[in-house]
Amino acid sequence: MKLKQILSSIAVGAVLLWTSAANAALYNFSLSGDYSASWQLDASPAPDIYSAGDGFILWDVSGNFPGAALDVVDLVFFHSSGGGGLQIEDFYGDTILLSSDGPQLYTGSESAPVFKLGTFTLNQFQGSDSYTLTISAVPEPATYGMLLGGLGLVGVALRRRRA
Repeated sequence: MKLKQILSSIAVGAVLLWTSAANAALYNFSLSGDYSASWQLDASPAPDIYSAGDGFILWDVSGNFPGAALDVVDLVFFHSSGGGGLQIEDFYGDTILLSSDGPQLYTGSESAPVFKLGTFTLNQFQGSDSYTLTISAVPEPATYGMLLGGLGLVGVALRRRRA
């Protein structure tokens, strides 16, 4: 009986070590409304260009951007002092796909931004169109490992109760 408890403790420890801490480093961005798009970015990207108090730009972001020449765009994130929101620019097609005002979508400085999680309402810059931007964390494999490990331990506990 004592051996089973020791093995059970070792199994729990192994699952915890195997899964490690689950910190989502990748975020999903889903834009809907009068223009729809989706893409993924690091939670804390390294801007290609930034201006303190104004915002920052990320070049060549891949995703699903209808109307973009190559589904690769430049994203401009504005500071709240400039109206917040974001702009989606198709550099290769020489057009602006979306220009919006709204909340500031990041915390930290423009040189080291960290995106906020949540759902945000954006409005067309000098227009009447409206959009909803949802930023959500992408679960890491360690998260799934913790889930499977936890389910396995629950199964073992249930089996013990029946025996």
